[in-house]
Amino acid sequence: MNLFDVYPLFDINIVKGEGCYVWDENGNKYLDLYGGHAVISIGHSHPHYVKMISDQVSKLGFYSNSVINKLQQEVATKLGPISGYDDYSLFLVNSGAEANENALKLASFHNGRTRIVSCGKSFHGRTSLAVEVTDNPRIIAPINNNRHVTYVPLNDIEAMTSELSKEDVCAVIIEGIQGVGGIRIPTKEYMQALREACTQTGTILILDEIQSGYGRSGKFFAHQYQGIKADIITVAKGIGNGFPVSGVLVSPMFTPVHGMLGTTFGGNHLACAAAMAVLDVMKEENLVENAAKVGDYLMQELKQIPQIKEVRGKGLMIGLEFAEPINEIRRKLLFDYKVFTGVTGTHVIRLLPPLCLTREQAAEFISCLKSCLN
Repeated sequence: MNLFDVYPLFDINIVKGEGCYVWDENGNKYLDLYGGHAVISIGHSHPHYVKMISDQVSKLGFYSNSVINKLQQEVATKLGPISGYDDYSLFLVNSGAEANENALKLASFHNGRTRIVSCGKSFHGRTSLAVEVTDNPRIIAPINNNRHVTYVPLNDIEAMTSELSKEDVCAVIIEGIQGVGGIRIPTKEYMQALREACTQTGTILILDEIQSGYGRSGKFFAHQYQGIKADIITVAKGIGNGFPVSGVLVSPMFTPVHGMLGTTFGGNHLACAAAMAVLDVMKEENLVENAAKVGDYLMQELKQIPQIKEVRGKGLMIGLEFAEPINEIRRKLLFDYKVFTGVTGTHVIRLLPPLCLTREQAAEFISCLKSCLN
């Protein structure tokens, strides 16, 4: 059997990682400025992370969610204070797509509406974006056509308020910082107007912090720069540092009902061990603060490079826009300078390194990039 080939892959086989570095099967060492698509938050193979998962798997790897999972409550207890949402509830699932699906279900159960507004060129997972409300919350019918989803431009207050004023919108979903959309940041004015419009029209505000959350922006959630609170927040990627786990943070305005949501593997014992290890390390090593500090340094230095058209982002979520397509630059960085980076679109290099990136490692990247461009 062959793999179903949907991903363009580099001919590199990574076999080991430590901190912000990875090694291929030939012993070549690479600086990882992409972190597995924002997945590696506390660094590759962190000793505490490895021990937590190893200790758990030696006792029990999985058991059905039909029993109360004490580990899930421990994750929620750790997450509340560090996130600034201590009064919210947590529902654990497996991926960003699943987190957003459950967020949309909760929103539609709450206000009985079906239409979704998505702000900007966001990409909210790989399943249907909307769900159809039924009388029974156990019966969910996915919708796969755009007549139930309306896209409005990011930071266009008039377009956003015009849609919400119709009072038929179930939920607005927006990223704290747009990832696939090119590292675009919602303005404070826009986010505050969005929060007010959602409150006035009974629309649920969902913040997709799957890529921009968990400290990546220099705050725990990127939307906290704009001084607002969301009704529902979705998290994934960095929450498990490589282990598949995601979550939905749910406002006290929602009342849970048995059978409303469900998952087989979500919040399993290993996932909880990974999630707790990440929160422990983030707190002990001040990784949110480090992301802000090293990110500021990195962006200041990048803005001095004349070949870069624009530098955008917050913390360690950075986009470098070039006037020309960046495929060759990215290939040279990888094969000639042994630096992993990401891409969004054709002209933007995306940096999503582990949050433990040091100033010295950031300087190492700057030196490599300058040499590559010159």
